[in-house]
Amino acid sequence: MATEKLSMAQALNRALRDSLAEDPTVHVFGEDVGPLGGVFRITDGLTAEFGEERCFDTPLAESGIVGMAVGMAMNGLRPVVEMQFDAFAYPAFEQIASHVAKIRNRTRGRVEVPLVIRVPFAGGIGGVEHHCDSSEAYYAHTPGLKVVTPATPEDAYFLLRESIASPDPVVLMEPKKLYWAKGEIDVERPAAPLGRAVVRREGADATLIAYGPTVPVALEAAEAAAAEGRDLQVVDLRSLVPFDDETVCAAVRSTGRAVVIAEASGFASVSSEIVARVTERCFHSLAAPVRRVTGFDIPYPPPKLERFHLPGVDRVLDAVDDLQWEDQ
Repeated sequence: MATEKLSMAQALNRALRDSLAEDPTVHVFGEDVGPLGGVFRITDGLTAEFGEERCFDTPLAESGIVGMAVGMAMNGLRPVVEMQFDAFAYPAFEQIASHVAKIRNRTRGRVEVPLVIRVPFAGGIGGVEHHCDSSEAYYAHTPGLKVVTPATPEDAYFLLRESIASPDPVVLMEPKKLYWAKGEIDVERPAAPLGRAVVRREGADATLIAYGPTVPVALEAAEAAAAEGRDLQVVDLRSLVPFDDETVCAAVRSTGRAVVIAEASGFASVSSEIVARVTERCFHSLAAPVRRVTGFDIPYPPPKLERFHLPGVDRVLDAVDDLQWEDQ
């Protein structure tokens, strides 16, 4: 099978293009996603190719964007909406929590809401206030939503394709700083289903659990640790809801030690849930308490301070060193 080398932005664009071409019910809309192609050019060329009826701009009203998507999804369409930046999405959260997540349950399964909410999220681009945030916990805590996040261009393509095909609403958290990262993609291979984690690197000493923007940090930390004699495994969650307990727990049991890495603040976070699930299920296999490396419990800092807030390799290695090794 032929592979292509694409950036994550190009992979998402390809996924939208392929979905629009294959399914006439798919519609793409949001702020500046039409002729401009979106702030990050994820929708570049789609309006020219498919027309303004299929890919179009909306007013600057996130609640209205999602509300319209709900009505479209209830009536047989598959809308894919873009929240231009993570913190821009909060005005739409009432629609998401009250309607998107609950309609199927409210109607006892008679009404499906097959829509995708794309959220460029997290840091690493030097964005000012409201342009960088890690909001995944809000969505993961809302029953009725699937929440997925890619760390590679290939996963970006397949997670978006699978999200659009899903009968349930999906929030796709797209790491902004990885939009320009490139990788090989084979769009013809069978897609992994939503809800599956993957081991990105095998290791025997400890398991690093990461998702989205922190997966490259985990891999870099594992490389650095290898030079110091530590053999670290790296698990990429890919999906926050549903959560792949089987893959994660098998990985942790194989090493007996774990560190969870996330950009979001630590308190009441997705990282907190991961630690709880791992501890509950793997307690008798753990040689040390599960550690976390997260953003600090502060509002997202200005660009000049961003590098101090984001989890980095040194902080990850410090956490690994704190895992009660017998040789220390």
